[in-house]
Amino acid sequence: MKSFKHLAVDDAKTMIEKGDVTIVDVRDSQSYNTAHIDNSIRIHKDNIDQFLSESDNSRPLIVYCYHGNTSQDAANFFFEKGVKDVYSMDGGFEAWRVSDLIASDTQQ
Repeated sequence: MKSFKHLAVDDAKTMIEKGDVTIVDVRDSQSYNTAHIDNSIRIHKDNIDQFLSESDNSRPLIVYCYHGNTSQDAANFFFEKGVKDVYSMDGGFEAWRVSDLIASDTQQ
């Protein structure tokens, strides 16, 4: 049975740069408010039904959490709810943050 796919941070960045992708953050509100991927939507129990009813299920969906574990369950959930092209970002936001730090260091 098909389900979600794993996605490396660099591949996620490429998809996001190309556009036409939805990005979902499943971390807590404090973490999201401190830092998050631009244009990501924080999903939680109070807005998930609205998100599912209003989202375009044909658009690719990238899901991320802290370290890439919880996002796998969330990605599977979205796939089971009819989202066709779902990705769990490996390493989560921490891997994203570290890759940005490395990129900043190499550009100096």
